[in-house]
Amino acid sequence: MKNILKTLVVSILTFEAKLLLRRAKPQIIAVTGSVGKTSTKDAIYQAIRGKVAARKSEKSYNSELGVPLTVLGLENAWHNPILWLKNIIDGMFHALFPINYPSVLILEMGVDRPGDMKNLTAWIKPDIVVLTRLPDIPVHVEHFGSPEAVVAEKLILLNAMRENGVLIYNRDDEKAETAAKLVRQKSIGYGRYAPAEFTASGDNVVYQNSVPVGMSFQVASANDKAEFLVTGALGVQYAYNFAAAGAVAAHFDISLQECADRLALHMPATGRMRLVDGIKDTVIIDDTYNSSPVAALQALSTLGELRGVNRRIAVLGDMLELGRYSVEAHQQLGEQAAETSDILITVGIRAQGVADGALQAGMKAEQIHRYNDAKSAGRELQNLIQAGDTILIKGSQGMRMERIVAEIMKEPDRAEELLVRQGEMWQSIH
Repeated sequence: MKNILKTLVVSILTFEAKLLLRRAKPQIIAVTGSVGKTSTKDAIYQAIRGKVAARKSEKSYNSELGVPLTVLGLENAWHNPILWLKNIIDGMFHALFPINYPSVLILEMGVDRPGDMKNLTAWIKPDIVVLTRLPDIPVHVEHFGSPEAVVAEKLILLNAMRENGVLIYNRDDEKAETAAKLVRQKSIGYGRYAPAEFTASGDNVVYQNSVPVGMSFQVASANDKAEFLVTGALGVQYAYNFAAAGAVAAHFDISLQECADRLALHMPATGRMRLVDGIKDTVIIDDTYNSSPVAALQALSTLGELRGVNRRIAVLGDMLELGRYSVEAHQQLGEQAAETSDILITVGIRAQGVADGALQAGMKAEQIHRYNDAKSAGRELQNLIQAGDTILIKGSQGMRMERIVAEIMKEPDRAEELLVRQGEMWQSIH
């Protein structure tokens, strides 16, 4: 019964969203890929919002339900039927009377299962497509059978692009570059190195009193360049995100310096390599929104590159929905953890493979602690950490790794502001 009602609600909201797009005719920027969609979308929005009237997908609204909600400017009503009825009524009003509708719509478009992108592109025709990384083992691969099938589903979006559209893609990613060669429309690459048209280089961690507070790097194009600053987060992925934002901003005649000025005020989304003060004068790198092999490996690399810390502690939970690639991916993560961490804490059954991989790579047994769930790991971690430690916490959404952050953060009363999944619906799930 629930599935029938959900299908009905999605159908009605999609109809309303189609009608609204036909009447309002905004430019559509669609962001897809397997890594960095939300952060890239947020950076694009921050970069252009002062120049054009823009709306973005809230949080990670990137599904058959989330996209029409974004188009209509509505909130997710979760399990409240009265609020869903209100959404349907409000959606029809917005569709019939699109007053002061934004001129630019920034949509995050993801896929969980086969057919998702095909359904979305039946009515979404983007003017600009931003394509992020397409790693060898993407998240949700369990539902597709192979990584190639995941990539093929995402690339359906390129075929839906308007004839005069523009593809902005990660030129450092082999699969994205191959896809770019197949489109008829104009394509612009971003990445770390030439021949990408927009390059991000010279990234450095910014420290205050020997504590990491953010990072800086330069974004450059053929005739423009600027220094960019990320406040409150770490990771080379932000260099990619901001380079992509710079490429989109150039489409709207926004200089890289203007872009940098706007993004300097931007606080990255919660749970995406965010820096959070911990108890006992520790620093937490909160990367608990979700996990995938490539993102987890990159997070460990960032942890390993930090200087002036007491101990590097990696707290790693299960990576879900990897299917037959799960064992190999968790073992590889353990091998990386052995190189970049002084202490490894694993959470979950699959993450036992992370511990095993670390042992095989030479990490000592006394450096490794294994737990079944996030709550027990968080309680024990309080006793384990010492002043000056830096703690990376990462795992798939279903592992609820943010509960560990809540246990060791300096200001737990700010959890709703600083952590992911703090809403009433999420808090009701045990």
